[in-house]
Amino acid sequence: MRFSSLTERIGGEGSRAWEIHNRAMTRVRGGEDVILLSIGDPDFDTPPSIVDSCVASLRAGNTHYSAISGDPALRAAIARHHAAVAGVPCSPDQVVVFHGAQNALFSAAICLLDRGDDVIVPEPMYVTYEAVVGASGARMVPVPCPREAGFHLDLDALAAAVTPQTRAILLNTPNNPTGTVLTADELAAVADLCSRHDLWLISDEVYATLTFERDHVSPCALPGMAERTVTVNSLSKSHAMTGWRIGWTVSPPELTVHLGNLALCMHYGCPGFIQDAAAAGLDNAPAEIAAMKAELMARRDLVCDRLDGVAGLEYLKPDAGMFVMLDVRGTGTTAFEFASGLLESYGVSLLPADAFGQSARGHLRIGLCSDQDTLAEACRRIVRHTEAVMQR
Repeated sequence: MRFSSLTERIGGEGSRAWEIHNRAMTRVRGGEDVILLSIGDPDFDTPPSIVDSCVASLRAGNTHYSAISGDPALRAAIARHHAAVAGVPCSPDQVVVFHGAQNALFSAAICLLDRGDDVIVPEPMYVTYEAVVGASGARMVPVPCPREAGFHLDLDALAAAVTPQTRAILLNTPNNPTGTVLTADELAAVADLCSRHDLWLISDEVYATLTFERDHVSPCALPGMAERTVTVNSLSKSHAMTGWRIGWTVSPPELTVHLGNLALCMHYGCPGFIQDAAAAGLDNAPAEIAAMKAELMARRDLVCDRLDGVAGLEYLKPDAGMFVMLDVRGTGTTAFEFASGLLESYGVSLLPADAFGQSARGHLRIGLCSDQDTLAEACRRIVRHTEAVMQR
């Protein structure tokens, strides 16, 4: 039987990135002692006040169809949140609610890109970007960000990548997997490119509120960018709500009409009880939110301290998020070989970062998604595996 050409565009290396994780999950289900650090799902529970809001909404009967672009109360709460984070005014008519940031990214790509368009994507990049761009029919143009520069933008390479076919830049700051937060100067250079070449900017800011020492700057706040930026965000990481699947876009009002039309034919609205819970979480931020951020920072410091100075290993201390990038090229093995051996011999699952782009080859992504005792044990096992590899 024949399949559409779309199936070719949504596959690729990104879809194969989870092989080590899937092997680890099989071992976990078999009762083996495996430490899972290969996926970005924090072990924090959703704050009880958010859960209570959801339960109350369910009991009140909010289980019917909801407004396609999002319930007015949630769109208003998102607009207030965006204004506070980005530092610019935001109206509810700029907001469309989706089933998570992934769904929002997909929708933005479908509404902005066509076959024959090019989309510039700095890399390392999140593994689903390849399929998101491919689904639209556009062509992804990766621009490496050198490890030696802390995975910050190569502005000359970015400018050189612009051609008459370029339609948009897809940017992720704070970045997954690297945790790098782009500077105001870097973002000003991106804004200048977008303005000079009449480009859209799709700005993935899921980790915007999980910064540590460096402050996040939202590109839409820069001069001339509000009318050409689609900001994508969610509560998955900031509020420990990965399984709730609630995210959104903030864009010029004209684009929200098109995004709403796509939502109409794609998912026909998000569950009202989840939207009520999300609005409560945004308007009355639970104390647990700040505690989770502080704990992520402590976990980052623990992992970096435990792996500091280990022969064969280098790490990049992230500015934000819930991952540490571990460079294993000094061991003489590939990232996949190192991760595979670590899982088989020591029961620790890390994600080989090759699928994030050429700049990430030879690196592993360590998820800060377990408690500090578990992370300390994982680091002990990583060190033991590294020593064993270096002695061969």
